[in-house]
Amino acid sequence: MKRGLSFVLSIIMLAILLAACGNSASKDEQSAQGSDSEKSLRMALVLPEKIGVNPFFVQMDEGFKKAGEEFKVDTKTIESTDPAAFEQNLRAAVAENYDLIITATFQAEDALKKVAAENPEKSFAIVDTTVDLPNVRSVGFREYEGAYLLGAAAGLSTKTDKVGMIAAMDVPLIKKYTEGFKAGLESVNPGAEFLVNYVGGFNDPAKAKELALVQFGKGADFIAGASAVGDLGVFEAAKEKGFYTSGQDTDRTVEDPEHIVLSQLKSTDTVAYETVKDFVEGNFKAGAVNYGLKEDGVGLTYVTRDSESPLNAFVGQEVIDKVKAIKDDIVSGKIVVKDPLQQ
Repeated sequence: MKRGLSFVLSIIMLAILLAACGNSASKDEQSAQGSDSEKSLRMALVLPEKIGVNPFFVQMDEGFKKAGEEFKVDTKTIESTDPAAFEQNLRAAVAENYDLIITATFQAEDALKKVAAENPEKSFAIVDTTVDLPNVRSVGFREYEGAYLLGAAAGLSTKTDKVGMIAAMDVPLIKKYTEGFKAGLESVNPGAEFLVNYVGGFNDPAKAKELALVQFGKGADFIAGASAVGDLGVFEAAKEKGFYTSGQDTDRTVEDPEHIVLSQLKSTDTVAYETVKDFVEGNFKAGAVNYGLKEDGVGLTYVTRDSESPLNAFVGQEVIDKVKAIKDDIVSGKIVVKDPLQQ
């Protein structure tokens, strides 16, 4: 009888031990699942060149990192030294299993088309150009709307009726600037002469300065910079010769408000931030999205955003008020600025 009782007690103890182990394993499994569900998203910004002093990439990186901090996302920015290195960096980001990979500009198009097509399960975004693939969001700007405002401001401000622009390259993207500027200029000052020259690249201040001096020699009193890093050469020429100029992407007036009197704005920080935000909130979709004046994706200093610099008398408040009215008409649809790439 004692042996029978001992046997029963042994069975009961074994059952208790097995139940305890089962509960422990269940808790461990739940803990692991909870850990996986709370795991941070990981996103990479892979750029086709070094950030350097190009404001386009500087503020894009700032917006990307700001979104990462706010939405608790692990972010990494990868800069490339040349086209070959860019594709390698893009593939490395895929291999490292980032949840979203963001890149930018037409320089990244060819590599992204290959890498995204080879990895259809991955999500990508590209800023400032279009890649038509089912796993890529293409984020574009209606730069021609901001350029229209800049051209109108130049046309209303010029005293010689000769204005110019030093553009980076004669490529479709840059036509959004040159043609938009020209349309705005003609809308307020149809008799003004528009001079445009191309640097041939995005990183040549010396060439940009040389071309700006040529335009100044032809009588231009306002010469817009639209050549990325090359704008530094235009600014230098303006300071030496005393003409007026404008910058791109960010408020460049703060660098020399006596000569850099306006800046056409392009909010790459906003689109990088919004792209991360959409992905985190489950609103990320492939396809094309565009940001213009209505979405505060483009603009002009003193017109759509305030500046730390005082308004230069060459432009004056009367001109700004007129350009603000033009901006309102564009936003409302009363004025339609045509996309030069769709004409």
